[in-house]
Amino acid sequence: MRIAVVGTGGVGGYFGGRLAQAGQDVVFLARGAHLRAIQEHGLQVESVDGDFAIRPVHATDDPARIGPVDLVLLAVKDWQVPPAVEMMRPLVGSETCVVPLLNGVEAPEQLASAFGAHRVLGGLCGLYGSVVGPGRIRNVFPRPFVTIGELDHAPSERCDHLRMVFEHASVQASIAADIHAALWEKLLFVGPFGGVGAVTRMPVGVLRRQVETRSLLEGTMREMFVLARALGMHVADEAVEKALALIDLSPEQATASMQRDIMAGRPSELESQLGVVVRLADRAGVEVPLHTFLYACLLPQERKARGEIEFPT
Repeated sequence: MRIAVVGTGGVGGYFGGRLAQAGQDVVFLARGAHLRAIQEHGLQVESVDGDFAIRPVHATDDPARIGPVDLVLLAVKDWQVPPAVEMMRPLVGSETCVVPLLNGVEAPEQLASAFGAHRVLGGLCGLYGSVVGPGRIRNVFPRPFVTIGELDHAPSERCDHLRMVFEHASVQASIAADIHAALWEKLLFVGPFGGVGAVTRMPVGVLRRQVETRSLLEGTMREMFVLARALGMHVADEAVEKALALIDLSPEQATASMQRDIMAGRPSELESQLGVVVRLADRAGVEVPLHTFLYACLLPQERKARGEIEFPT
């Protein structure tokens, strides 16, 4: 397959790297010093499952030089989806499949509006990945995985084929019977993890051991579960218990990407992980006091990171 990875960060760099390592024709979209390092020295991936490097690498910041591909893996932050859509247009042809691998529940609809629902799959992934230097990706999550699914929940040959492509690249891959429910179940994990982590400034090992912060995590997850059900999402009965189990299995020093961005003073996925819950709950008439508290606490920092307000720190 000819594959374009839009966003060569922790997610795009890792999964795109695995696909390239397995012999797929992968081109990476990146920019700045990260792009130059990849072009000059290759893509370096450090992982608990084994380090590897991709050399040579086809990498560029100009999608017009690539043209239509078979598969676009979109691995940007949720708030970067609108500009990414415009950048992706030269990559999307009549037979192109677009798969978002990012947090949140709104990207599939945004992409379907731009390119047509028939070109879009729902997708999510599991790993703790980050850029640790120009051209260098690090993952500390054992056996990262990808889950995909058609937006109408129907079985499809392209899902079957893509699952096999990932598995051939030594990536666990599965097809969700209901990708929308799966996206909410993922958000039920990452939203509380990132929100509580950002407010407390603590890694997951601390959050899960302290009675107070563990209770806050669980309470926030249960709020999201109730909202998802109120919105008609068929999230699993045991979704909260599964999310807490993932918290317990996470590396001691792990932090969520939203937490890292907020702590570093960068724009984050606050709106797509906590703000979306507050907005949708208001429309549905569901009370989410813990989400409202976390969102209100973090919003000033988010606005400062985006240059909307100023205050000393």
